[in-house]
Order: sequence, then C-alpha cells, then structure tokens
Amino acid sequence: RDVHTHTRKHAHQLAALEEREGGIDQFTRAYETFGVQRRHDNSLVFFEWAPAAEALFLAGDFNGWDKFSHRYTKQPFGKWELVIPAKADGSPGLEHGSKLKPVHKRPDKPRSLRIYECHVGIASPEGKVASYSNFTANVLPRIKDLGYNCIQMMAVMEHAYYASFGYQITSFFAASSRYGTPEDLKRLIDAAHALGIVVLLDMVHSHASKNTEDGLNRFDGSDSCFFHAPPRGQHSLWDSRLFNYSSWEVLRFLLSNLRWWMEEYRFDGFRFDGITSMLYHHHGIGFSGDYSEYFGLQVDEDSLVYLMLANHILHTLYPTCITIAEDVSGMPALCRGVEEGGLGFDYRLAMAVPDKWIQILKEFKDEDWDIGNIIHTLINRRYGEKCIAYSESHDQALVGDKTLAFWLMDKEMYTNMSSLVPMTAVIDRGIQLHKMIRLLTHALGGEGYLNFIGNEFGHPEWLDFPREGNNQSYHYARRQFDLLEAAKHLRYVQLYAFDRHMNLTEDAYGWLAAPPAYVSTKHEEDKVIVFERAKVVFIFNFHPTRSYQDYTVAVEVSGKYTIKLDSDDVQFGGHGRLDHHTEFFTKPQDFNGRSNVMQVKGVLLYQFLI
Repeated sequence: RDVHTHTRKHAHQLAALEEREGGIDQFTRAYETFGVQRRHDNSLVFFEWAPAAEALFLAGDFNGWDKFSHRYTKQPFGKWELVIPAKADGSPGLEHGSKLKPVHKRPDKPRSLRIYECHVGIASPEGKVASYSNFTANVLPRIKDLGYNCIQMMAVMEHAYYASFGYQITSFFAASSRYGTPEDLKRLIDAAHALGIVVLLDMVHSHASKNTEDGLNRFDGSDSCFFHAPPRGQHSLWDSRLFNYSSWEVLRFLLSNLRWWMEEYRFDGFRFDGITSMLYHHHGIGFSGDYSEYFGLQVDEDSLVYLMLANHILHTLYPTCITIAEDVSGMPALCRGVEEGGLGFDYRLAMAVPDKWIQILKEFKDEDWDIGNIIHTLINRRYGEKCIAYSESHDQALVGDKTLAFWLMDKEMYTNMSSLVPMTAVIDRGIQLHKMIRLLTHALGGEGYLNFIGNEFGHPEWLDFPREGNNQSYHYARRQFDLLEAAKHLRYVQLYAFDRHMNLTEDAYGWLAAPPAYVSTKHEEDKVIVFERAKVVFIFNFHPTRSYQDYTVAVEVSGKYTIKLDSDDVQFGGHGRLDHHTEFFTKPQDFNGRSNVMQVKGVLLYQFLI
C-alpha cells in the first residue's frame, strides 16, 4: 500500500532500542517484544510474520519512502527478515525516531481473472451496516479459500443514500465513512494484496448524484459547471446529473480521481459502471443493436474520447491495471487497445448471459430448453475482446428479482436444505442445476468469471436495502454466512465446496486464459453439451429424465482421460454414482469435427463431468 501514512509500531521499536544499553540478551529480548534486533555491529534486523505475503518491503524516512528499494528475505514458517547495515561511521543505519512502514507489493495481474463481486456493508449476517474491518477479518479469508483472485468492491465512493447501492455518488474522492475510516480501507486492501488478491473499485464516472447540499450539483450556483446544462445534463431514468466530458476541468477532475484511488488506496483497477449510458446520446434507452448505432450520430464522442484517455493514462502509468467495462450494447473495439483505435478496456461484462439464464428459468420447462440458443449466448463474443462471464451478479439479486438458487428452489430452501434427510425433487433439481449453470458459464462464457458475494453457496431470497418502502429494514441487506457456519448439515456447504473446487480446477488448467472452446456436441434431443478448452473435456447432460450409459464423445487430443470434477460427487450434493478411478481411452475416428472419440460410461441426468 502507499506508504505516505507513517509507522504503526517501528518508530516505538527504534526509540526503545536507542534507550537500552547492555549485551545481546537485552537486544534478543527486544526482538522478541518488538520484532527488531540491533546487533553488536549496530546493524538492525527487522522481523515480520506474514505467511501469506508474496513479497515484503520496508519504506520510511531512511530511504525517502521508496516503496520497493529494501526487500525482506523470506524465512521458514512464514517469517521475513531484513537487515539494515550500520553507517560508515559505525552508528546504526537508522536515526532515532525514524518513521517506517512495511509494504505489501501489488499482486501480479492474474492470467485467469476470477472475480468476487462484493459490498462491504452487506458482508455480515447481522442486520446492520458491516465494516471494512469485518470484511478484512471475516470475508477475505473466505474469498481466498474459495479460489477467487480478485475482488470487485461496490459502493466505496461516498454516497449519501445507502439504498442507491453506491451509484449516486456525492463525494468522488472520499471512501464511504459508513464502513469505517480510510485507514480501515487501506488495511483491507493491504490484507488482500498479502493474500495475492487484486482489488478493483466500482468506478462511477457515468453520472453523479443531483444532491446540491453534499454533491457536485450546482457547485458554483449554476446548473452546469461539472455537467451539461439540462436537458442534456440530466438522466431521465436515473434522476442524476451527466458530466460534460468536453470540459478540460471536468477531464482533469475525473482523471485525477482515477489516480487518487490507484495511488492513495492502491487499488489495482476499476470496473467502469454505466458505460452504455456514456457512449450514446440516448444513453442506451431504446437501443436497437443495429451496427449503424455504433458509428452514427448517436455516439457521444466526448464520452468515448474520455474513456480512451482514461484507459490510456491508467495503462501507461500502471501497466498491471485492470479495467472492465459494463456495456450492454456490444460496442465494437471496446476491449481493443487505444493505439488500435479501440477504447482500451481489458474486459467487458458478458451481460447477456445472466439475462439468458433468468429468462430460461422463468419461461421454459426443463425439457424445452434450447441447447443451441444457450450455447450461442455463451460464445457470442468478438474474438480478441475478452469478456467476464457470470450467471448472476448484484443486478439479478436486487429487489424485484431473486438469486439463481431462489429461482430454482424458492420456498423449499426454508425447509428442505438439510442433508440429514433425503432431497426433495425440487431441491435435487435445484442443487444440480445451480452447479451446472455456474460451471457451464465459467468454462464457456468468457475469459474471466464473476460471482456476487454469497451466491457461491446458493444464497436464498434477494437483496434489498433499508428504505421507506421496507420500514428501513436490514433483513435483506446482509449475507447469511451463518448458513454455512452454524449448520454444517445444510446443503449450502455442498454448494460452497463445489464453487471452491470449480475455481481450483480452473486454476490448475487455466481454461479462462485459453483460446475459446470448441463445441463438438450440442444435442437438442439428448440435452447434452460437449466441448474442449485448455485440453480439458467438458460434458453436460441437462436432460431432466434421461441418463446415458455409453455416450460417444468427440475429442481432439488422443490418450487417456480421467474424471477431475463431477457434479454427482456426494460432497457437492450429488449422488455418488460414478467411479472416479475409471479411465477413458480414445480411439482414432473423425467425429463431430474432431480426430478422436471415446465412450463415456455414465452421463447422468442433471450432471456434468470434467
């Protein structure tokens, strides 16, 4: 983290040591108490215990607060050691009262991006606004255990109205005080970096709160200043103000805002909210999808140029920075480099995918699922423009909708989630489809994956913030982690275990960083999907009533295949009907566009295999 803030403890350590006289035993005792030791030659040895850190550095007055000039050496058992030699005249290398700070280096940019979308305020089972400190202590270890390597933090930029979900910003340079202090947030980001997790901020530069008392609206008394004058400067659906991206001062304000969060808090990048609204004068309202709209007079060129400039500056100053665009329109070249004429984003959200899953669950019986249409939705993206796939995010959980698990199992989640009794038909179907939908999206839908906090274990119900319409209730503005911790017999534990193994399997094989999959089977009658990606074969059977004892599967790479992940595994809420020691061998035969085939025994209903 940025080291402008001064020492927590080391200034006191040095002061105490300077006041001590005597032999090595005293210095040894000082090390045991303070974590720093002065040797007989007046060199100073600093010790830290940080078992999950990938690298550790010391910055301070002595090196001009250079964050990375003095690196600790890793020792056994999670310990780190750094020696500061004595000066040429034999005096200690640090002055009395020196101010120091250990630094965690930013993690490397992940090749496979597995994002945990989160909101600090709801990250507790208690009916209250949770804190940065709670998230650091209780949620970050869970994210690490699940195998996610990135968190996307929502509602951090200060917003007066909690129920706006952080999208009505009133103070662009302030971290929301309702969760704690700026130092608490910095500690959270430090802790994430120490775990090897990159941290993205949900960046709202698409609009601003219309508040005049605590926001930018009418800041100088006019109805423009940072914004276009009405009606262009007002968003009719969001009831908010729209920036004037042609103004030099507005550009300076927004670009410096990006640098502030990168440098002051050490964020690793941004998910830019509401890009569709920025790109078009119509703000995406009534967008037809016709290609003429991408390049016609509907495009707001000032906004487009701002986004190009923002991405250029971010990637030039911070080469490992990650930027993600929330765009539903499919603007071409959004995720191509600025030097190519693109807008410069690293990823775009595959927003059609969750909408497709919700539509299917709302409108179609299982036997009527259109396998070809599902596959088309998952692979319908431009080559060379990376997408973040997800089956549900915060949008799908908001009031008026409900989580994927609740769409699948609804009220039976209140009474029939115990593993101590046999599953009902509704729970059995819901558990199996929840896993299958998530893995199919994970493996086929993009070059990154996103999960919203709590949905990894099938969070029930929906999300609603305290407001007048619900009597200011926090009941739905929380995440019920106690469903995992207080009752180990509940099937939420099984869904959590599956989500963890799904991510760990991806980490081992890297399909998100691999080229797009080759789909060899999308059989409408059998409801079977087969595809290959990263030398892994995926087999899904979505048929509600039919299993297959021997199913012919096309593969390109010849040899022996074994089961690596099975949704029917008992630990994942399955029925344990397959022998995982079974080996499958290929034979040369042209089939479905591949050079080899193999016979897979036991392709069970509502099941997938890897």
